This record gives sequence, C-alpha cells and structure tokens, in this order.
Amino acid sequence: MTSGEADVTATDEVPQRERPTRLIGGPGMLLVWLYGVMVVGAVSRSVVQISTEFEHAPLAYSLSALAGVVYGFITYSLVRGGEFARKAARLCCAAELLGVLVVGTWTMVEPSAFPDATVWSDFGMGYLFIPVLLPITAMYWLTKGARAPR
Repeated sequence: MTSGEADVTATDEVPQRERPTRLIGGPGMLLVWLYGVMVVGAVSRSVVQISTEFEHAPLAYSLSALAGVVYGFITYSLVRGGEFARKAARLCCAAELLGVLVVGTWTMVEPSAFPDATVWSDFGMGYLFIPVLLPITAMYWLTKGARAPR
C-alpha cells in the first residue's frame, strides 16, 4: 500500500438504504392479481352506471365506485411494499370487510334501499363472494407475513 491509500473492506462501506419488504411474493402476487381484477370490475361497472343511470340507484352506484377506490388503494399498497404499506393495506382490508358486511346485511334487511346491486350487495354474491373472502384472506396473509422472521 502506498501513502495516502486507505485499506477499504466490506465493513467500511456505507450500508445501502434498506429496501421495503416486498408484499407481492408468493400468495401476495395472487392477492395483487385478484385485487387488480376487482379494481377493473368495480370501477368500470360504476363508471358506466354513474354515467348512464345514476338517478336510478345513486347509493348503489356510489358504493360500487367507493369499492373500486378501496380495491385500488389496497392493490397499490401491496405493490409498493414496506411496513407502512402493510399496515395501510391491513387497515383498508378491515374497512373493506366492514363495508361488505354492512352493505351485505343492509341489502338483505332492506332490499328496497338498493334498486340495483353494488359490488358488496348480498356479501358480494354477484362477484362469487370474492368481496367478502378477499379481505379476510388478505388480512390473514398480511398479519402472518408481518410476524414472519426476516
């Protein structure tokens, strides 16, 4: 070694910025795909219904649009990754499940309040019950992944 040169070792390197924990590995990729399909379904359905026949069932169509926004946020959070995104996705999945249960119960108890179906009507029966099963599965996976050793 000549004068002025420093001996650089691997421990002297500046640590790289920690990358966010990926949320879309394994089952997470299926969740992203399913939520992506739900975004397209809910948003496209609500756009058509709101633009063509909003006066027929404004509550139902507005709730379908809200469902699309919720699905979009969850999809974004899953793709983004990181602990904050995990917590945000879990919170949004809980809100989604609450919405599905409230709207599903409401459509069973007072069907006249919904002259037309929403994404969450009858607990998502029109969508093969995916709206009620998806948030439960996602919250389980997000919670399980948070406890897994890194």
